[in-house]
Amino acid sequence: MPESRVPRRVPRGRRFLVCEPRYFAVRYAINPWMSPDRPVDVLRALDQWQALVDAYRAHGHVVERVAPVPGLPDMVFAANAAVMVGGRVLGSRFRAPERRAESLPYEAWFKARGFDVRQPEAVCEGEGDLTPAGRWVLAGTGFRTAPEAHREAQEFFGVPVISLTLVDPYFYHLDTALFTLDDENVAYYPEAFSPGSREVLGRLYPEAVLATREDALAFGLNSVSDGRHVFVSPGATALAGRLAERGYVPVPVDLSELHKAGGGIKCCTQEIRS
Repeated sequence: MPESRVPRRVPRGRRFLVCEPRYFAVRYAINPWMSPDRPVDVLRALDQWQALVDAYRAHGHVVERVAPVPGLPDMVFAANAAVMVGGRVLGSRFRAPERRAESLPYEAWFKARGFDVRQPEAVCEGEGDLTPAGRWVLAGTGFRTAPEAHREAQEFFGVPVISLTLVDPYFYHLDTALFTLDDENVAYYPEAFSPGSREVLGRLYPEAVLATREDALAFGLNSVSDGRHVFVSPGATALAGRLAERGYVPVPVDLSELHKAGGGIKCCTQEIRS
């Protein structure tokens, strides 16, 4: 795209909820990235996570914290705990028994601040699989969140929910295969989705930024955008170039230690949409 035609992107201030990886570990395997035999450097994870928090604040975003709980090593992945639309919070019901207790401290945090919280009846893993995208919510299924949770979300939020089927176990949550750039567009890795879901995405987002498998395996699609700045894995170099061509500003943040549990920037970030 000629430089003169590159859109001027406008950032929007966001409010994020995060959880320090004080007790981070890989003690079980519930996705292809996890191996309990692989060593984890908790101090490095803490430093990388703090760099993400610092990057958010340096770009004008508000960051709030929920306290970590001993024995919940994946609690750092705040996005999985809930999804919020218009001040309403749909909590989580994790598929893996090892993670189910994580929903309680997050529910308590939201309730203590006066938010309306509903616990889903079906398996639902928060923003891991439910992505607010302007006029609708994009919803993943195939590995974790059940299709019934998509219907629950539509009834609770009163906005259209568009179901998308994931087919590659390395991209077990929607937020590993797609992220919103703004209210009108997304970036995604097409082969993570079923043929019908690829058609849906192509119709909804004809101008989407498409990622390679290499980008996706580098957690490039587990990113957060404020409409201009895209907080992205430094390993997703081709994706960063494509984003820059479209007028976005990549902000590389290395969370490679947390990749060992199958999570990245977005996994660590719950957005508070009140």
